[in-house]
Amino acid sequence: MILLEVRGLTKRYASLPVVNGVSFSIHPGEILGYLGPNGGGKSTTVKMLTGLVEPSEGQILFNGEDVREDLLGFKWRLGYIPVDAQVYPYLTGWEYLQLIGRLWSIPSKLLDEKIDMLMRLFSLSVYRHSALSSYSKGMRQKVLIASALLHNPDLLIFDEPLSGLVVTSALVFRNLVKSLARQGKMILYSSHVLEVVEKICSNVIILRKGSIAAYDSVERLQDLMSLSSLEDVFAQLVMQEDTESIAYGIVQVMKL
Repeated sequence: MILLEVRGLTKRYASLPVVNGVSFSIHPGEILGYLGPNGGGKSTTVKMLTGLVEPSEGQILFNGEDVREDLLGFKWRLGYIPVDAQVYPYLTGWEYLQLIGRLWSIPSKLLDEKIDMLMRLFSLSVYRHSALSSYSKGMRQKVLIASALLHNPDLLIFDEPLSGLVVTSALVFRNLVKSLARQGKMILYSSHVLEVVEKICSNVIILRKGSIAAYDSVERLQDLMSLSSLEDVFAQLVMQEDTESIAYGIVQVMKL
């Protein structure tokens, strides 16, 4: 069975571990939520998985093989939406997707058909010949989602994919992720939108200071900790501050 397996993944900067001994696996049809506070190691993990950052220690295995043995081959099986995505603003949405599709060596006729259908489904057809610089943040995010799906990858890594999306588009994306899982795709979903993670993810990992604080299904974590929501579980495991007191203090400062 093809699966992604991560063993003891660690990244240090100046001897300080940003990600520390993280291990997990993703099977076909599984959506794994990857949670943590800002600076907790989520994006660094994602960058190691996508080959953008070299791990200090640990292994990333795909189909039982270390991805560093054939990183290019692994990337052909991967679709990725980064948290800070950059596009070429002078290209149109159509031109950008053409560029990505050609990099994936998708035949020209098929590529045109895919782009046309995806732009229609993402409600971007009217803007296909407009420069990306004129797109809203949400429209650019749709283009990036489409570009990650063009080559029909086996593994999808989403890092804060709802950024800039309006409510309707976010609902479409949530259903899209579930549909992709039903097609047997492996999905790592890194986000801080706990409500969405709770509704769509098979299992979740919660990071604290770069290490795994919890790794289980949402339901089991709630049962084990006698808490009613993923937000409560997250707060119990990760939050070290009295958030109500901080909020109260801010309001008091405003009154000065």
